[in-house]
Amino acid sequence: MVIRLHAGDPVEVGKAADLLAAGMVVAIPTDTVYGLAVDPSQPGAVDRVFALKERPGEVALPVLVAGWGQVGMVAGTLEVAAQGFADQYWPGPLTLVVPRRGWFRADLGGEMAAKWTVGVRWPDHPVVGALCTAIGPLAVTSANRHAEPPATSAEDVIVAFTGDDCLSAVLDGGVCDGVPSTVVECRGQASRCLREGGIRWDGPTKASGGAGLTI
Repeated sequence: MVIRLHAGDPVEVGKAADLLAAGMVVAIPTDTVYGLAVDPSQPGAVDRVFALKERPGEVALPVLVAGWGQVGMVAGTLEVAAQGFADQYWPGPLTLVVPRRGWFRADLGGEMAAKWTVGVRWPDHPVVGALCTAIGPLAVTSANRHAEPPATSAEDVIVAFTGDDCLSAVLDGGVCDGVPSTVVECRGQASRCLREGGIRWDGPTKASGGAGLTI
């Protein structure tokens, strides 16, 4: 049975953090849609997300962070294009696929190339911020079975995953019906859009200082 916790209660947010620290999957509200979150440093946690979501193993999980310190933990110093986009759109609905920092070796799934890169996003949501501050960077993917629409409420999450023991709790933060994040891969000054979402991509394959994205 999935435990429903209330995002407006700091004690219950703390309970969600305890579950994450124990390697459990918790559905959380974000500034876009609900996500399935785990602490990627906990053994078996990422595997539980893949099993729950029925996500193809070759598609790596992105990481949510709170603040520049956690960006540095997973990606080090951002290169030119990535830093320009981050300065303009973080916190917000933008995921940047960038080289990993050498010591960040969490297995997020994906093909071999994913071992050297990481999709990182700094959401504009206080609950995500509180959880990341308590736990560290979280591996998070949208709360839905693979290829199904993302959940926009705690009730959607419960209905989607009823009877699945891999989901421990849902942190109810009301309706989260934003557009999923735009995903941009960055290398040096070069960038390319992998998925258009909450921020529109205007098309350039090379960008600096945030050029190429518009609200």
